[in-house]
Amino acid sequence: MNNADATDWDDAYSNFAYIPGGHEYPARWLALAAQFREEMNDKGLLKPDLSYGPHRRNRLDLFMPLEELNGLVVFVHGGYWMEDFDKSAWSHLAKGALAHRYAVAVPSYALCPEVRVSDITVQVGLAITRAASEIAGPVHLTGHSAGGHLVARMVTSTSPLAQAVRQRIRKTVPISPLVDLRPLMRTEMNKTLQLDAVEARLESPALLEPQEGVEVTAWVGAAERPEFVRQNSLLANIWSGFDCRIDAVKELGKHHANIIEGLMEPDHPLTRRLLCLQ
Repeated sequence: MNNADATDWDDAYSNFAYIPGGHEYPARWLALAAQFREEMNDKGLLKPDLSYGPHRRNRLDLFMPLEELNGLVVFVHGGYWMEDFDKSAWSHLAKGALAHRYAVAVPSYALCPEVRVSDITVQVGLAITRAASEIAGPVHLTGHSAGGHLVARMVTSTSPLAQAVRQRIRKTVPISPLVDLRPLMRTEMNKTLQLDAVEARLESPALLEPQEGVEVTAWVGAAERPEFVRQNSLLANIWSGFDCRIDAVKELGKHHANIIEGLMEPDHPLTRRLLCLQ
């Protein structure tokens, strides 16, 4: 039996079971997001439900700063491309970038098994393109877990983004990213994802070349499941051999559910790295 056969891949990707009070986080996210959306809407700084495609989930929210714009941040949510999260659960993560005068777009996208992972890649490209058409200046991309996969995918040589949009991307920060999808074919969730060897290969950022000159920081919590730490390091290790700037960060004391909280804080190292402030 080889190591791959011996690994319990379902356990390797099971996050909330290893986080104290882990299953309380979704309700917490929804409450924080709803409160922040209400505040932004009252100030007239929320442009909700902008359409970027024909599917009912092809919508994004755009949060605007009070002062003159410095550019655009796009946050792409996770949930293994299939869990019933949408943009409404993540609004509060716009706080940090907004404080630095960046508009923040948060899209939803259609989920597996209604669509394939490769279809979601295309949708996220359309969402970024729509947001970039609304906001001038540099574009900064970040996403969590499956969202980390999707933003890393945007800066590969086979990105669905047009070159005009790619050239505006200043920084990409995949958070707890899934960058090699092949192990997921060995999990129960693949009954929903329906990944095959070809799609897993073509949709794995670690198996693709980055676009020349991109700047990437792969960010993960030091207390996350070992597989997420491994995948984060994998991207940095492989892409360091190409013409791009990439590094990896393991944030102490953070697990898969709270690793994104830094985006709420203007001076948190995660926010500052995303915005190229350090």
